Amino acid sequence: MLERKQRKNRTDITFVLPADSPPGPVSVVGDFNDWDPHAHPLHVREDHTRAVTVALPLESSHSFRYLAAGDYWFNDESADGWAGANSLVNT
Repeated sequence: MLERKQRKNRTDITFVLPADSPPGPVSVVGDFNDWDPHAHPLHVREDHTRAVTVALPLESSHSFRYLAAGDYWFNDESADGWAGANSLVNT
């Protein structure tokens, strides 16, 4: 799931997953972090979901995927669209 918060000069996108699906550590990787799996790991929130927030430029589109333990790549079904094999988020 994607949560958005508009700011004056950016959009904060929060990438949210259930606490246990898939199991183990998960990161969001995309063109906004040079596909670096260490840049944006998801952390457990008080509501037991996992999330990470990334600040992105206004009026932009970005490709992303999730990377879980065991080299398991997957997309976000709530994404704004698709860019090839990747999920797409628009700000």
